[in-house]
Amino acid sequence: MDLQLSKRLLVLGDVMLDRYTETRVQRISPEAPVPVANVLRRWNAPGGAANVARNLARLGLAVTLVGARANDQAGQDLSALLDCESIIAPPALCLDRPTTCKSRILARGQQLLRLDEESCEPFAPELVQKLWQNTLHALPWAEAVILSDYGKGLFADKKEFSLARETIACCRKQKIPVLVDPRGNDWSQFAGADCLTPNTRELACVLNTQEGDFSLLARQAISLMQAKNLARILVTRGAKGMAMLEASGEVTELPTQAREVCDVSGAGDTVIAVLAAAVAEGLDWIEAAKIANLAAGIVVAKVGTSPVDRDELLSALASDNNSFSIAVNALSSKIMSQGRLLEKIAEWRRHHDRIVFTNGCFDLIHPGHIKLIQEAAHLGDRLIIGLNSDASVKRLKGPDRPIQPENARALVLAGMDGVDAVVLFDEDTPLELISKTVPDILVKGSDYRLETVVGADIVQKSGGEVHLVQVIDGFSTSRIVSSLNK
Repeated sequence: MDLQLSKRLLVLGDVMLDRYTETRVQRISPEAPVPVANVLRRWNAPGGAANVARNLARLGLAVTLVGARANDQAGQDLSALLDCESIIAPPALCLDRPTTCKSRILARGQQLLRLDEESCEPFAPELVQKLWQNTLHALPWAEAVILSDYGKGLFADKKEFSLARETIACCRKQKIPVLVDPRGNDWSQFAGADCLTPNTRELACVLNTQEGDFSLLARQAISLMQAKNLARILVTRGAKGMAMLEASGEVTELPTQAREVCDVSGAGDTVIAVLAAAVAEGLDWIEAAKIANLAAGIVVAKVGTSPVDRDELLSALASDNNSFSIAVNALSSKIMSQGRLLEKIAEWRRHHDRIVFTNGCFDLIHPGHIKLIQEAAHLGDRLIIGLNSDASVKRLKGPDRPIQPENARALVLAGMDGVDAVVLFDEDTPLELISKTVPDILVKGSDYRLETVVGADIVQKSGGEVHLVQVIDGFSTSRIVSSLNK
């Protein structure tokens, strides 16, 4: 599966923050018959719809997340996490409720306790309208839309206005596929959606039947789809895998791809994210479901709410014994979101690798580019290339540029010897990216002076250095384009 960087998805739903505290339990308290947990470490992660968005970002996709959070500590922590993942999240603040926050206490990788801070009352009408405007603004470029319903009040079905109904109606007009992770027992407002992704228990509750007889459950689900104008349901069945149920009556069972199960938190978010990403790439629903099933098997082996990233998924696809009709491009594992890159940098630093950074548009690769990249690669152990996005190139070079789209430029760079990571940035300069990565060596061409190199002060203050590569006269993309237009 070739997950192109040009694909853009919209996630609309209940956002939350997941807090984790890892502990070691060695004794029982003398005060009460409860374990004494010594704190080892704490961390936060995006949860709910925000975790769906994070999964998409880790696959290298551009994501807009429409959801509401309060201006409290949890909301601020969540905003920082989303920014780190390069997820666009238009502001919409709750004034009458806290940011939904779930705090989990872990010991030996297992949950001891979960503390929830939340309100599940319907959102105020003015806040719903703000979210609707944010949705309308993002829809024109979305190639798939996910509705992530965690039952926190965003999708409360009101006769006067249903955010789900209006979004689905707009998507149908624009032929944008809509996927829904539903909650509750009434799915009427999701009529017209292309796929729903409940688990077996949730489906049984909606059908008011027992989980045990899957054949009966499937028949009833098909009747429901026909009555509610739902195209298909991908039901997750735990250890039994998944099944794709279609309104036409077809049932495709997919056996489990799970390894040793450590934590199922967020597995449903991964399933719908990978399913949507694959469908946006043009795969059919069964192929997309197979990939989502494989991704679920990866993520349940992790502790806490964790996404599956591009290189993990591509590696699993490459080694999978099933003969999926999918093209796997191994080079794309080097193309990373900013969040994934920061994790790789932390890993590289643990091995004391010297990290080199250079940047540019790299629209048409010429000998000057090759010299720059080769010399940069020899200056350290890991080379990161910051690549201007299409929008950034247009602002800098004009409406006729770039010649090649960002996904093509990224793949060419990823295929060059010595390149370890390619990361896109939307700003006009890589200043923000350099401030996050803080490389040991910053490389630019000698057509720059030290005082004009963006980010030089950040690198030098941290003890790093700036290196200027001698340019090859006569070569530039602008000159090549100009000569072609004569």
